[in-house]
Amino acid sequence: MKLREYQEQGADFLYEHDRAMILAPVGAGKTAMTLTAMQDLGGRFLVLAPLRVCKTVWPVEQPKWAPKLRLAVAVGTPAQRAAALASDADVVVTNYDNLQWLATQPLKFDAIVFDELTRLKNPSGARFKALHKVIDKIKIRWGLTGSFTSNGLEDVFGQCKIVDQSLLGRSKGAFLQQYFSLINPDYGEWAARPGALEAVMQRIKTATFVLEPGEYADKLPPCYMVEMRCDMDDRTPYEQMKKDSIAKLEKDITALTAAVAINKLQQIASGFVYDENGEAHWTGSHKFDLLDEILTENQGANTIVVYNYKEELAELQRRYPNAKTIDGNVEAWNDGKIPLLLIHPKSAGHGLNLQHGGNKIIFMSLPWSLELFEQTVGRLHRSGQKHDVWCYVLMTNKTVDERIWASLHDKKTISDIALNELKQ
Repeated sequence: MKLREYQEQGADFLYEHDRAMILAPVGAGKTAMTLTAMQDLGGRFLVLAPLRVCKTVWPVEQPKWAPKLRLAVAVGTPAQRAAALASDADVVVTNYDNLQWLATQPLKFDAIVFDELTRLKNPSGARFKALHKVIDKIKIRWGLTGSFTSNGLEDVFGQCKIVDQSLLGRSKGAFLQQYFSLINPDYGEWAARPGALEAVMQRIKTATFVLEPGEYADKLPPCYMVEMRCDMDDRTPYEQMKKDSIAKLEKDITALTAAVAINKLQQIASGFVYDENGEAHWTGSHKFDLLDEILTENQGANTIVVYNYKEELAELQRRYPNAKTIDGNVEAWNDGKIPLLLIHPKSAGHGLNLQHGGNKIIFMSLPWSLELFEQTVGRLHRSGQKHDVWCYVLMTNKTVDERIWASLHDKKTISDIALNELKQ
């Protein structure tokens, strides 16, 4: 197979830089770029990736782009992982959940690749610390991500440190002092200073290959975001929870903290709320009625429906008994045999190619994470999609749904500024 021009540029960038990051949107072919650079460079590579990516992306893409390399997947039992690690494979792929185990093993590698680099955004995490201690002797480090500043500028520090700590320094405290102002000492909340984002992006520019959507958008059909709004039949439970952190239904539903209250408000906006025992109490069917209308209007076209809560999944399965979840059904979906596919952002956010089975996706409720949102949409809107993609976001008027949607847009703005700075 032949790389596209921008993919060749990305592969060349990796080949020429021992410490480098590839910042490219979902579906742009980061794995293809990296495998090409691996084969050209030679040596032995350790790849860290989410579990699903380990199983369904690297083993599938390797024969296409680096057929001369031997690849082993180190997942499963400790014995299975150890066997893969001790094999003569040129590339060993394992998942981030194994990092603490990996830190106790002999690591005979010339290079390490961090696929979905944002998994290492927290330098205080146990997995980050375990890994950081054992990779000092690994000279070549490459990071791949599509959402560099997914939840704000703070995320950049840990990702840069694990790739090359000379980019932004060794201490996150010093990084915060330089680029942020402490706005809430009690909770350790920091706000980026004016111009901080631009300054940080300039510092890491030489180590970062950036692919803007415009550089490959002509290869993809457009993706249309459509807000679909509805009203609650009875706003009383919502207003009670918002004002007093309690909703009086057949039993009182109480939120003990502000974070819990926000979560329960999102649930009520979707038509139900969980009590302290995890039992769902329904307050309305407005979003599911709206979903019915969309599916009917689209005349049964193959559609992905994204849920965030178990009760949403349960109701979808009650209403649409022929709907399928993602497990074991990727091939059937891509063959066009599944009219309704139900997915959760955390289980389908990375490593799934779903672009061949349909071109419509509906969010019943939104994740707070921009990365999860973009990655989930990117399962359809990626290379190989032949039709315009339609993404429907269901929102209940005058609820926290609107706040979450606005938050995702704000984070998108941060990402856009970061991209612009790196490209200048």
